[in-house]
Amino acid sequence: MSGVAGAGAAAAAAAAAPGCGPGGFAAGGSGSAAKLPGRVLEHIFSYLDLLDLTRCSLVCRSWNKCLADENSEVWRSLCSRVLSDEAMRSDILCNLGTYKGKLKSFQHALSSHDCSRNVYVKKNGFTLHRNPIAQSTDGARGKIGFTEGRHAWEIWWEGPLGTVAVIGIATKRAPMQCQGYVALLGSDDQSWGWNLVDNNLLHNGEVNGNFPQCNNAPKYQIGERIRVILDMDDKTLAFERGFEFLGVAFRGLPKTCLFPAVSAVYGNTEVTMVYLGKPLDG
Repeated sequence: MSGVAGAGAAAAAAAAAPGCGPGGFAAGGSGSAAKLPGRVLEHIFSYLDLLDLTRCSLVCRSWNKCLADENSEVWRSLCSRVLSDEAMRSDILCNLGTYKGKLKSFQHALSSHDCSRNVYVKKNGFTLHRNPIAQSTDGARGKIGFTEGRHAWEIWWEGPLGTVAVIGIATKRAPMQCQGYVALLGSDDQSWGWNLVDNNLLHNGEVNGNFPQCNNAPKYQIGERIRVILDMDDKTLAFERGFEFLGVAFRGLPKTCLFPAVSAVYGNTEVTMVYLGKPLDG
């Protein structure tokens, strides 16, 4: 069902139920729509998409309560329609405990439309594949950028790193492809990156020091999940590895929309990104 249909359903419910409306929760959920049995509501909601369900959760307290269980049949049904079998059956989403969380992660995944022409997002919806193109560095941005709040996502390489493999963030203006084998993220003032090959931090075309800041820092191992933590309120970018906090890599980030991003150079390598939501440390 389309977003228009979902909005229409919410509007119709508001009209049928004087106590309900998108402007705020009903005081008691006294309208006829609010009195529908939970199983009936779940059946209706199971046909809607994520945007429609978000709208419906704002109609009244009864509907909000019905959608509050992030592992309910509503969210399970939507997962089965939206997410691939590979994504659901593999360990890609193993750190997300709810169906709603898995859907939000897909909503924030690497974009197949905002990337280099030399890469594509695989059918699982989360993994970027770089084609074997010589003398090219290729990147991709996430579908959704952030201007406020705290956000965390995981990134891991599932193939060789090559000479440059960078994870970080970028504005919408940062290029996602360039000639040669270079650290694309961090090559200008529109992106910030951590090169996993040599542990250098990069911004504005310059090396901003080593990371993590310790002697003999271990090199990245293929398959190892790196957690990226973007704090738009404090304007910082930090990293974790194996649930060990590695520290803040960048401070003083600009108050503009910033997107998760990666760049790669090795042919046929693959990179997976999974959005986790708000960091667990609050």
